[in-house]
Amino acid sequence: MPHSQRSYDDEGEGPAVILLHGYPFNRSMWREQIDFLSTHSFRAIAPNLLEMSDKLQLVADSIERETEWQRQAEAYRTFKTMKQMAQGVAAFMDELRIDSAVVCGLSMGSYVAFEFARLFPSRMRALVLAGARAQGPDEDEKQSREQQARRILAEGISFVADAMLPKVLAPRTLAEKPEVVSRVREMILRTDRRGAAAAQRGMAARRDYSNDLTDIDAPTLIIAGREDGVRKAKDAEFIRRGIRNSHLEIIDDAGHLMNMEQPEVFNRVLLGFIREPDRDR
Repeated sequence: MPHSQRSYDDEGEGPAVILLHGYPFNRSMWREQIDFLSTHSFRAIAPNLLEMSDKLQLVADSIERETEWQRQAEAYRTFKTMKQMAQGVAAFMDELRIDSAVVCGLSMGSYVAFEFARLFPSRMRALVLAGARAQGPDEDEKQSREQQARRILAEGISFVADAMLPKVLAPRTLAEKPEVVSRVREMILRTDRRGAAAAQRGMAARRDYSNDLTDIDAPTLIIAGREDGVRKAKDAEFIRRGIRNSHLEIIDDAGHLMNMEQPEVFNRVLLGFIREPDRDR
């Protein structure tokens, strides 16, 4: 399939590193990591999580649907769980004939990575969690995400870009890196409203991963932006304490999208970790 028509990027040769994007973004947020890893003897793969095919989507799109099928298909398109996404990643790996990989998730992608670690531990060579939080949603968060989902479906997603930029980017990025600000805004605006609503509802229904941390045996790197307006430092520290074979790195002058704001630092930290995924940390 021509590169422009694919719902994923796949560059380089070597051990596979699967990069899972955050909300409401897409695989292009990993551009610098794909370019970097693919030139350092790794196969860098970044899927668009909300575009990955699964059985229900394929059936719903390929047959004449009865009323019940129509309802199920529409419900699916505006509700997609983190578990479904993780299962989609595993199926995606099967399609690419990848037995195991380093799995790196940022923000929403970290929820998917948590699910992947829980469901498919033998397929995870190492785990990277960026801008992550293990705790599940409280009632306020659930209600807020549902309200956001409904508003997105009704109005579109432009209001999300206006609200999110000051939260996901560090002050220095906002002031000194207009190209990053523009790129993040464009990513948000390109996100399909149904996909965005599905992600919001899926995150509202996500599992509390706090009690799963001690079950994670894979070497784990946790990365946080020092000026993250979405996550707090204690969120990263909580994960570090819970996963016994883990290490925490904090990147200065970076917010929630530290891989885009400080790509050189992020890449150096990531490469140093995945070059020795089985070491005792």
